[in-house]
Amino acid sequence: MNDITKLDELDRQILHILMNDARITYAELAKRFSVSPATVHVRVEKMKSAGIITGTEVLVNTKALGYDVCCFIGINLYAARDYHSALEKLEQLDEVVEAYYTTGAYNIFVKLMCRSIEELQYVLIDKLQAIKEVQSTETLISLQNPIKRNVQP
Repeated sequence: MNDITKLDELDRQILHILMNDARITYAELAKRFSVSPATVHVRVEKMKSAGIITGTEVLVNTKALGYDVCCFIGINLYAARDYHSALEKLEQLDEVVEAYYTTGAYNIFVKLMCRSIEELQYVLIDKLQAIKEVQSTETLISLQNPIKRNVQP
């Protein structure tokens, strides 16, 4: 089932519900789709085995935890060969919550979460720009995140 086209409509419906509520029971899913809980279990296990479902997660309200600044930083490296060592150093920064190897204007694009502008300034100057492989950065501060969703199965 490595090919997404091998998902049938029931698989897609199960996946859609689980993506919105990972805590729903197999019994409740079975009731919604008029199948047995065992059928739901088998379908979910097949999607796990195929790498379509890779786990569950707890979503947190970052603002409630005091993280008021979300920003994206385009990073230019001195050379493409610096990618792996720069990435290892970026992984050590707790403030970096996502990283992408990109084409275009930047080698790496990261998402950073900080508690304040002052903390962001500290992270930029004393942590990120201190990485020897980093040639330059451009910071974009997010004002809001009006669309936040997953792909549709």
